[in-house]
Amino acid sequence: MNIYTVLFFLQIPNQHNAGTRSHQPAVFRMAMLDTDLDHILPSSVLPPFWAKLVVGLVAIVCFARSYDGDFVFDDSEAIVNNKDLQAETPLGDLWHHDFWGSRLSSNTSHKSYRPLTVLTFRINYYLSGGFHPVGFHVVNILLHSGISVLMVDVFSVLFGGLQYTSKGRRLHLAPRASLLAALLFAVHPVHTECVAGVVGRADLLCALFFLLSFLGYCKAFRESNKEGAHSSTFWVLLSIFLGAVAMLCKEQGITVLGLNAVFDILVIGKFNVLEIVQKVLHKDKSLENLGMLRNGGLLFRMTLLTSGGAGMLYVRWRIMGTGPPAFTEVDNPASFADSMLVRAINYNYYYSLNAWLLLCPWWLCFDWSMGCIPLIKSVSDWRVIALAALWFCLIGLICQALCSEDGHKRRILTLGLGFLVIPFLPASNLFFRVGFVVAERVLYLPSVGYCVLLTFGFGALSKHTRKKKLIAAVVLGILFINMLRCVVRSSEWRSEEQLFRSALSVCPLNAKVHYNIGKNLADKGNQTAAIRYYREAVRLNPKYVHAMNNLGNILKERNELQEAEELLSLAVQIQPDFAAAWMNLGIVQNSLKRFEAAEQSYRTAIKHRRKYPDCYYNLGRLYADLNRHVDALNAWRNATVLKPEHSLAWNNMIILLDNTGNLAQAEAVGREALELIPNDHSLMFSLANVLGKSQKYKESEALFLKAIKANPNAASYHGNLAVLYHRWGHLDLAKKHYEISLQLDPTASGTKENYGLLRRKLELMQKKDV
Repeated sequence: MNIYTVLFFLQIPNQHNAGTRSHQPAVFRMAMLDTDLDHILPSSVLPPFWAKLVVGLVAIVCFARSYDGDFVFDDSEAIVNNKDLQAETPLGDLWHHDFWGSRLSSNTSHKSYRPLTVLTFRINYYLSGGFHPVGFHVVNILLHSGISVLMVDVFSVLFGGLQYTSKGRRLHLAPRASLLAALLFAVHPVHTECVAGVVGRADLLCALFFLLSFLGYCKAFRESNKEGAHSSTFWVLLSIFLGAVAMLCKEQGITVLGLNAVFDILVIGKFNVLEIVQKVLHKDKSLENLGMLRNGGLLFRMTLLTSGGAGMLYVRWRIMGTGPPAFTEVDNPASFADSMLVRAINYNYYYSLNAWLLLCPWWLCFDWSMGCIPLIKSVSDWRVIALAALWFCLIGLICQALCSEDGHKRRILTLGLGFLVIPFLPASNLFFRVGFVVAERVLYLPSVGYCVLLTFGFGALSKHTRKKKLIAAVVLGILFINMLRCVVRSSEWRSEEQLFRSALSVCPLNAKVHYNIGKNLADKGNQTAAIRYYREAVRLNPKYVHAMNNLGNILKERNELQEAEELLSLAVQIQPDFAAAWMNLGIVQNSLKRFEAAEQSYRTAIKHRRKYPDCYYNLGRLYADLNRHVDALNAWRNATVLKPEHSLAWNNMIILLDNTGNLAQAEAVGREALELIPNDHSLMFSLANVLGKSQKYKESEALFLKAIKANPNAASYHGNLAVLYHRWGHLDLAKKHYEISLQLDPTASGTKENYGLLRRKLELMQKKDV
């Protein structure tokens, strides 16, 4: 059978389309394009199964080193501190909260609405039995591998077109091109943030359903005589639904509808932009007879896509609310520039930086804000050259996509540019302000377009040069170097210390990099080194209130109270609603015996954050120091109402009531606390002391023993149990626990004194017996 009797070529008739002028069979022309790459990829790996297997394994190898990494950077807020992952939170709350677990209606919400991504985190949490990062990382690696495998089919469409057998099976007419492009995608180092950082799952899931939506839209154009007249409408609607799913994973997903429209108009409808523009300029009457404009099917599909997109945006707008997300100048300084020219220049410079990350993904950084990229304030800045280079290349590609007489070249370049530009639009600052300068994660989908253009470039270069082995060596070199870079970069994402330090060489002027290194060092107890990095963060950004707050906290712990007060006072001047800084300022003022100022600072903190249990706890400590016992108890009670597991507040209430002789009330509070926090040994100890004073020796003994079992090295636990036995008359047991307590803490004067009394009593008893 002749191949031309087997194939069904999808074309919408258009007598005025320049792309239909050539009578060369499409199969032959695509085979010529693919043959240009035959010296790079051997025929043994071209069958679809083996091609997908190779791509999937290569993708896993690139990022496998991240499988046992920690939760790093944004993972802490989006996963570890996100109550939406825990079973106690109703599933329905996911649909009213943002990606970080905050209510969408809150003024502090970033409005990132990704409930399906959070749902996968919740499933991970359930299956892993807690916050065990291995399970989360493995899912990300497998998702990237699966997406890379799916890319073989996507690139097959982009390079080979939609051509089917008589049985309706799509033909892979560009196996080499699709395999090479999929390999380039699988090993691109710019993907590391999405794969190695668990929060990158939003981009991975978005990409997965984005590509499924695109492939589903492609299925609307296969021959459907046996499936009924409504088969194509079904696939269009399914594509819109998958686009909505992609948007519920990450906002970028909605752009697939625009890409599908471009694909339909320019590829399926063979709409020649240059020809139409020429006809409009010359007022050509034949424009009225264009097949595309008379094609009811195309108009119907465009109506479906437009209605679907409008519906998605409306529903999201209703859920999110009308208020835009709140970003600060340090997040995206260009968007706060007064001059429109300065904003335009810097936005375009950011585009060129994104393009450079695709071309040369060697300088990668987890964060590009806070001085990492200084603003361009004049056209005399040498960085303007980057803008010119970017637009020179883009305009050249656009001209080729519009003006080339080769219809297949036009199609490949158009789709490559479409995949490069359309998914990037939400991050472009064109429609709304975004909360970052440059973010590698947003390049996951645009890199598809980059891989199309690069593969096409290699094919064109091979066609016009005799040094084909050199081209092959370059391609293989790029693949190998990118794989190596992925492995190295994945290892840097395994821990926060490696990740933050890797950014110093890329963005030494980024205050957030120094802040995060300082915070990491402080968490590990290295306060001296942490102070150095916090000071550098404040030097680079004198308005960095979080660095001031953390530095003030460390200085407070080191009893450098004067400087701590100055830093915290400056922080609340810069950001008057910074509740944590107000509370810490109150703690410092309390230590300086400035009680009225401390109380005012605590009250201000609570004013800006009404549900602030730690602040109520510290306010209670202030009142206790001032012997305002009723106010102290009320403050601590407020802390436990807001945070029932606040052990310190419960303990302080029990101890204060005990010390003031209110044993019955102290016992009631202790029992209430243990019902809420049954395994807290400090609460057991405090309640045991109260019960002992109330002569409930048996119950007190049981609680002491339970507390000691939970914390056997606490000298005070053994010492107080010994006192209980001493009172109770169990002198041998008292002697045993006094001795254990003194072994653990030989300097405890009270225990020494009580032990001495016991020994004298035992000696007197022995003399009486004699």
